[in-house]
Amino acid sequence: MAPGRKLLPPRWFALASLPLLLAAAAAIAIVSRSATAPTAQGAPPTGIHKIQHVVIIMQENRSFDSYFGTYPGADGIPRAKGQISVCLPDRSGGCVRPYHDYNLANGEGPHNQADTIADVNQGRMDGFLLQAQKQYRACAHAGNDPTNPACVGTGPGGPSAVLGYHDAREIPNYWAYARNFVLQDHMFEPNNSWSRPTHLYMVSEWSARCSRPGDPSSCVNDNLVNLPASGASRQRSSPAAPEDYAWTDMTYMLYRNHVSWAYYVAQGTQPDCATGASKCPVQNQYVGTPSIWNPLPAFDTVQRDHQTANVQPVSHLFGAAQSGSLPSVSWVVPNDKVSEHGPFPVDAGQAYVTQIINAIMQGPDWSSTAIFVAWDDWGGRYDHVAPPRVDQNGYGLRVPGLVISPYARPGYIDHQTLSFDAYNKFIEDDFLGGQRLDPKTDGRPDPRPDVREAQPILGDLARAFNFDQTPAQPMVLNPNPGLTPAGPQGPLASRAATTSH
Repeated sequence: MAPGRKLLPPRWFALASLPLLLAAAAAIAIVSRSATAPTAQGAPPTGIHKIQHVVIIMQENRSFDSYFGTYPGADGIPRAKGQISVCLPDRSGGCVRPYHDYNLANGEGPHNQADTIADVNQGRMDGFLLQAQKQYRACAHAGNDPTNPACVGTGPGGPSAVLGYHDAREIPNYWAYARNFVLQDHMFEPNNSWSRPTHLYMVSEWSARCSRPGDPSSCVNDNLVNLPASGASRQRSSPAAPEDYAWTDMTYMLYRNHVSWAYYVAQGTQPDCATGASKCPVQNQYVGTPSIWNPLPAFDTVQRDHQTANVQPVSHLFGAAQSGSLPSVSWVVPNDKVSEHGPFPVDAGQAYVTQIINAIMQGPDWSSTAIFVAWDDWGGRYDHVAPPRVDQNGYGLRVPGLVISPYARPGYIDHQTLSFDAYNKFIEDDFLGGQRLDPKTDGRPDPRPDVREAQPILGDLARAFNFDQTPAQPMVLNPNPGLTPAGPQGPLASRAATTSH
């Protein structure tokens, strides 16, 4: 860190003041170091093992085309003769083309499993606008009841907001990361459903429902978990009821192999509805309360291993980054204000993510860290690539993916087929000697349908790195690069994100 430079936590959280945060850093460091697997003495690490800290930052509800559909060299929105060549049907019998959306706060479309199927439409990728219009109309007929699952927050642009895309004018920092590190243009949501199953996949490679607490054999495949019945507000089960996830999650493997981990939660209110509805009253989000974005406290393995304290406020991440005590594996999830979930503004989410990345880059652990940034599902927004079929649960729609590390290939576009399963595969290869979250070998049999990391179609995240290159220096960006939205007749004025090398 440069002399005299201070790390300021994001302004959107109820964090401790900086002096208190710094005072707590030493204590956090002691806890983190005590849980970290010992570093082997002797020869320095080589290859993938140069990465000693993996940080997965998961944001909300953006398709690849909505953020990087016009990024040079990426598999973006189809064009012919320099013009967008796709036009999606609407209810009037006409069609609407994807367009540049200069608004920083955007509406979105319905995004549960049925909407995945309708949006993909047997590979035609043309159901996005029709689904948004259908839900918008149902909401209007229901009197715009915000608790009705049929209501969709359309925001600026009405239902056609699902066809809007951004570029470097609205999200300059995300584009700067892509230009200087790695952009993944075939990263798919691991399941063809919504946020809760996706976050379960992120930490456990499966989404299920268990009938007997503590018994993995009682778990059955469930890619809908707590979704309301179609067209009704009645829930299949109460989202407020205590959840018990009895199958095996990644932290079980990490704990057994003495690998430290943390799950950092931006406390406040949740980005979405616990039932999968498009709108609902706001719900609190705290580290000790299991929720869609904080599932680990409800896993039996976390409780039995006495690891629930590893679920921490995101303020602890800033302390660990500054003191050089990042855990080996970290997950980071947002609250609603900084999630980029519609209708919350993209610049707030970008600033939050930038602050996290800046803190890591300015800390002692940057030289051995890999940061992965992704968005948990597509949010009903247009994407033109049909997802591959892997099993009965996925894949889902394509989302943006970024790899940020001193060893990330600079300016590289990774075209491999990937999903969040690749994150766990990378963790297993780096810290667990290639062990897999496999009920036949991991010591906790459960009836999951397959071992996702072993799918032949899944790419290898290690290919996004060059472990022999000269390590990249930190690229510290301005979290608030001065975006000034303008009308459709004028360009979006912005000051370039400042960098330091």
